[in-house]
Amino acid sequence: MTQLYDRVALIGLGLIASSMAYAMREKGLAGEIVGTARSAETRDIAREIGFCDEIFDTAAEAVKDADLVILAVPVGAMSAIAQEIGPHLAAGATVSDVGSVKREVVEAVQPHLPDHVHFIPSHPIAGTEHSGPRSGFAELFQNRFLLLTPLEGTDPEQVAKLTSLWTEMGSNVEQMPVDHHDLVLAVTSHTPHLIAYTMVGVADDLRRVTDSEVIKYSAAGFRDFTRIAASDPTMWRDVFLHNKEATLEVLGRFTEELFALQRAIRTGDGDQLFDYFSHTRAIRRGIIEAGQDTSAPDFGRIGTKK
Repeated sequence: MTQLYDRVALIGLGLIASSMAYAMREKGLAGEIVGTARSAETRDIAREIGFCDEIFDTAAEAVKDADLVILAVPVGAMSAIAQEIGPHLAAGATVSDVGSVKREVVEAVQPHLPDHVHFIPSHPIAGTEHSGPRSGFAELFQNRFLLLTPLEGTDPEQVAKLTSLWTEMGSNVEQMPVDHHDLVLAVTSHTPHLIAYTMVGVADDLRRVTDSEVIKYSAAGFRDFTRIAASDPTMWRDVFLHNKEATLEVLGRFTEELFALQRAIRTGDGDQLFDYFSHTRAIRRGIIEAGQDTSAPDFGRIGTKK
């Protein structure tokens, strides 16, 4: 493999950043990998594990001389981080992020970056319900999509270079406009997470079903809801606060569909239910055909890293 960057600075050291470090090191994509995190405990764990060559106490120190800076912090922290690192970024450096919202990230980060750096927002559609520096693994991005949302006037050579990095780490890289990204993710990720949180909350509130029954008799659907609802609460709080319009648009549509299904159930309209479920089943087949899941009945993805 070819080394693409001399020095990569990871700002935030959770699942995505640690997995990037492992993948870059495994493939020899970076000469040096450094990092920082807001929490002293997180920094100490990262030093203990050793997936970075050096851990700094501040973001300003970490970005010095880096030719690639990855912002792997919650969306709500992006503005303050960009403000801190702006004066310390090397000329010609690329700054990117891994946030699942893009418009708010652009508005939070871009004003604080000097003209001599390249800002290329990105979003790896990969993850688990686990978080923190101990959760990373090099295979996280294998056959998962990475969405780049380059801004107008971005140097195409730098976009190509960042594309190569993600491709070498196993991702399928595609580009799309910032606002379209936020709408797509509201449909495919953000609203499903909100529904999962809600359904787990309903089970908790429905006192006629005991906690032990919820745990013992969890069928695949509810079990998957609990897996999704175990995701990092800080990250998801920020996602909903910062992708408000697209999420509310999709939730409105979801509410309409839910009312239609309620009416079909109440009136005994079996044909409508069958047709609806047949259509959604076809979407599931499309996800499998795209290589984003498997049809194997392995109940919890036995044999894969969680």
